[in-house]
Amino acid sequence: MASGISAKSYSTGSLTRDRVSQLDQVRLFERKYDPGTRAVLEALPVREDWRCLELGAGAGSMSYWLAERTPEGSVLAVDVDTSRLEAGRAGNLSVEQADVTAKDFGAGSFDLVLARAVLEHLEDPDAMLASALGWLAPGGWLVVEDFYYLPAEHAPTAVGRTLVGAYVRHMGEQGADMAWARHLPAALARAGCESVGSRLTPAGPGQSAADNELIGLRLRQEGRALVESGKVTEDELADFIDLLGRPEGQDMTTLLVSAWGRRPDA
Repeated sequence: MASGISAKSYSTGSLTRDRVSQLDQVRLFERKYDPGTRAVLEALPVREDWRCLELGAGAGSMSYWLAERTPEGSVLAVDVDTSRLEAGRAGNLSVEQADVTAKDFGAGSFDLVLARAVLEHLEDPDAMLASALGWLAPGGWLVVEDFYYLPAEHAPTAVGRTLVGAYVRHMGEQGADMAWARHLPAALARAGCESVGSRLTPAGPGQSAADNELIGLRLRQEGRALVESGKVTEDELADFIDLLGRPEGQDMTTLLVSAWGRRPDA
């Protein structure tokens, strides 16, 4: 992180403080992206008795929402870290700590499977799609959302080209594929889904106040790793953060790819 930024405690809603928690970032992510995810799900024929599974449930906002929508059904929220999830939030909600790549929930166990910003971090996202489709009952729906990063070299500012490129390389070193989401709709069809649909949501500096804050949070948490690895300098990191919210820093760095498909009837 840039030198000179004070290490005061952070509360969501400010870009001026440096100490933030992962929970701050997850909750802000949910605040920005939940409306779009809910809109996708509201367009599906969700019934009150559906059995739902959320992979990578985060802080639980979508699982809680699904529990309200399926009062006669059930919701299973799964994550590798369940400390942010409240199992007692609803009577039809269950929480399970698990690595989804090593888990088998059983064929036909669910009517809806939701995975948001999960598959892009897996070694074999196509295999995960196939598994998730198998966990659906005939006629069930699979909804997946992941991010496609646009080429960093097309960013409108020099510091944007440096920072975005460094971030994508860093994520790749951690095992994430920030281009895989471009394949998502086609991958659903190849996996055997029918009625495949998709939509794109732009994200990046200046796209919204929530974008600016979420990017600032992320860089305050992960920017030090970029500096320490030599991918960016502290000054470049500080300059990029300083441009957040300013017209000359506006950019569209990623597209959220939302895609859905139905398991064919038996």
